[in-house]
Amino acid sequence: MTFSGLFGRKGAASGSASGRAAAMDEAGDIDGIDATPDPAAVAADEAVVRRGFWRKLRANAARLPFADDLLAAYYCAFDPATPFRVRGALLGALAYFVMPLDMVPDFVAGLGYTDDAAVLLGTLNLLSTHIRARHRKAARRTLAALAK
Repeated sequence: MTFSGLFGRKGAASGSASGRAAAMDEAGDIDGIDATPDPAAVAADEAVVRRGFWRKLRANAARLPFADDLLAAYYCAFDPATPFRVRGALLGALAYFVMPLDMVPDFVAGLGYTDDAAVLLGTLNLLSTHIRARHRKAARRTLAALAK
């Protein structure tokens, strides 16, 4: 699995742009590099997310300090108005969260989700202009419903 062609295999580093935070422009290029994700990889990541996201979220929402960001990313990824490149990156990060095996196994107390948070928050940092108020509002509503 390629995690939308942006993250490589789970646990593989994807390199940084000169050691500084990369920025995605409106065309979807990251620091002048075409960041168009592979459509087959995006479809594979979408299948992983659709299959496992809600089950994993329900089981862990109370323990995830980044649950609101995770849900906002989910709603943005499945928003038809979200550009394909942004959707691909978000689905890659969400698929990383869903997959059971990663750099730091999720069952390790206190550390299990640190790599998932880093991947998600790094992706959100690049794509923050695409996370809309409606995505955040839907995330808050969902978290409130899960807490009941």
